[in-house]
Amino acid sequence: MLKWTDINDIAIELFEKYPDVDPRYVNFVDLRKWVLELEDFSDDPDRCGEKILEALQMAWIEELD
Repeated sequence: MLKWTDINDIAIELFEKYPDVDPRYVNFVDLRKWVLELEDFSDDPDRCGEKILEALQMAWIEELD
């Protein structure tokens, strides 16, 4: 099960689930929603803040390379 701290694993899941999305243009509201919708994700939605979303976005961008 994925938690908010599993930044790289979540980024890989997002990369695979949304292959046509450029993460540089994803807003944090959508990013948070998409993480919560991941099948393997199981963590408290309220434990997510802007720093976590920023780290997720950066890790997802790195997955593109």
